[in-house]
Formats: sequence, C-alpha cells, structure tokens
Amino acid sequence: MDTGILLIEDNDEDAELTQRALRRHNLTANLVRLNDGAAALDWFFGEAGKRQPQVVLLDLKLPKVDGMAVLKELKARDETRTVPVVMLTSSKEDRDVEEAYRLGVNSYIVKPVEFDQFVTAVEQLGRYWVQLNQR
Repeated sequence: MDTGILLIEDNDEDAELTQRALRRHNLTANLVRLNDGAAALDWFFGEAGKRQPQVVLLDLKLPKVDGMAVLKELKARDETRTVPVVMLTSSKEDRDVEEAYRLGVNSYIVKPVEFDQFVTAVEQLGRYWVQLNQR
C-alpha cells in the first residue's frame, strides 16, 4: 500500500490531534505514524525502504534522531530528495526555521496552541499536500 502521509511525531496527544484533523477529510486511509527519528530513517532506508509518501509531517524535537537530522538525510539522498517535507513543530526559533529551509524543507509550520486552530491548520495542510499538490 502506498503511503499518503507519513507523520513523524513522538507526542501522542499531538499525533492524535493531527490524525483526528486529517480524518475529518478522509486523509488517514494511507497514514503511517512513527514515534522517533531513528524509526523514520529506517522506514525510508532500512530493509523495507524505498518508500515514497505524498508528504512527510515532521516534528523537530524527536527522540533518538531529531527532526533536523531526519530532514538533512532525506534531502541529501537522491531517492528521497523530492519527497515533500513539512516541519510541523512548536518551535518558533528563527535559527530552527532558517536551518530547516537551508536543508530543503518544503514548508515550516508552527503548531497552533489552540485546538481549533491546530485542527484547521492540519486539515489545510493535509488537503493541500494530498489532494491538491501535484508530484
């Protein structure tokens, strides 16, 4: 089965909110969630690698391997360079935003604190990258 959205998020609450928002627009049928950066790198490059999701929603602060290191590896390799990566994080730090774009992130979105704003942002994100964007 092809993966539509690869969600790399260690926070269970944020992951559940993201999945709930995507479910409202039937965007979770081909969603895969991973809990840490090491699992993400293994998913792309391990034994069962060669996977190409429509979009990666990547948290910055992950256990084992952080989101910036995952982004750097994805954009450094020919087989994953064109996979769209959206940094979905709570960090508003200018240095994080600048580094993510320098490494090739396609979009950097700060997670809204309020539930309704968070749900709206994720819905729009999912609809754009899965339904509207042409790869």
